[in-house]
Amino acid sequence: MAHLSIEYSAGLADRTDMAALCRALHGAMIDAAIFPVAGIRVRAHRADHAIVADGLVENDFAAMTLSVGAGRTTEALKAAGDTVFAAAQARLADVLSTPHFALSLEIRVINPDLSWKDTPIHARLSGKS
Repeated sequence: MAHLSIEYSAGLADRTDMAALCRALHGAMIDAAIFPVAGIRVRAHRADHAIVADGLVENDFAAMTLSVGAGRTTEALKAAGDTVFAAAQARLADVLSTPHFALSLEIRVINPDLSWKDTPIHARLSGKS
């Protein structure tokens, strides 16, 4: 399991191609080579109402949260996070070059005792369907 959620300010959608960002981050998660492809999800949610930093209308943000299943080392997760964050930085280079943008990534490890799943996609992609 590796689910990447991107919360972003409404103005960012005018400054970058969010679908292309999602594709780039999906590719980075695959490139990290520690997540099963069947468990990868990337989704972006626009925050229509947000005040960023000093409240200037040109301020934008993208806050990424990568939720992963337990069982990977901190070192492996750090390397994967570096890969995903670098892909975001590359795709968002234009907005990062301005003084009005904030980008963040946090990785959260999910407790398996507190996580329920029913995902036939795994069976299909592993050839067991």
